[in-house]
Amino acid sequence: MGVPLRPVAARSVYREVAPPPALAGVLACGWHGDTGWARPLRVLPDGCADLVWDGDALAVVVTAGAPVRLWVPAAALRVGFRLRCGAAAAVLGTSMPELPAGPTRLSDLWGAAARRAEDVLAHTADPEAQRGILETLVAQRRVTPDRRVLAAVHALGTATRTSDVADTVGVSERALRRHLVHAVGAGPKQVHRIRRFQRFLRLLEPLAARRTSLARVAAELGYADQSHLGRDCRRLSGSSPAALVRVAEKFQTSAPLARHDRPHVPSDHPGAL
Repeated sequence: MGVPLRPVAARSVYREVAPPPALAGVLACGWHGDTGWARPLRVLPDGCADLVWDGDALAVVVTAGAPVRLWVPAAALRVGFRLRCGAAAAVLGTSMPELPAGPTRLSDLWGAAARRAEDVLAHTADPEAQRGILETLVAQRRVTPDRRVLAAVHALGTATRTSDVADTVGVSERALRRHLVHAVGAGPKQVHRIRRFQRFLRLLEPLAARRTSLARVAAELGYADQSHLGRDCRRLSGSSPAALVRVAEKFQTSAPLARHDRPHVPSDHPGAL
């Protein structure tokens, strides 16, 4: 379900599409992919949740504070929607700490509605039509995420002081933590750590091209030093920053790759290895 950060065969496909305007407040993007060959996929945390149809079942996949490893079978066709960071609890109807990291069967949360969608999806082959079914399923929830939570998540992409973020969204620090833990499954400091790590992932390509350095990136992103970046990177990915850069370098030295094979990790995306 993620964008691979390692060179993959041309038959491995991942493409994103913009969400319908009516659902842009809760969905970050839609996507579909063909895994190509059987392998474990390491999904890096971004605080989001994905609704995933794998050809057999609908699941919600959560990544909050540590990488999640998922096994994907050969030539598995998958379709999904990424819920915005901070919107998942409202859409799913459950507090995010109640969900384990990794996949949870959607029918366990939505019952008959999810099972009916699975039946329809099982008889639909076109990815665009399958996304339409998922769009309808989400639209039927008729929910609006807490705008204060979404604003706090956005602010925590750069802000480091929880008190400043709490003041910005008009709640106390204690209330901010409570709202974020419910909606994201992580407190303000962890959300900030995850969002900053995602900004680092978007800089892997210029790092691999030697257009910048790890020390400069660490400073630009607000880490205390390069070692601080390294500690956060290992905690959230299981790899050092240099190791992730070496993965990105392979894209620049291997045979030409399709657009979907490039190491692209949007701000609301649990990039994968």
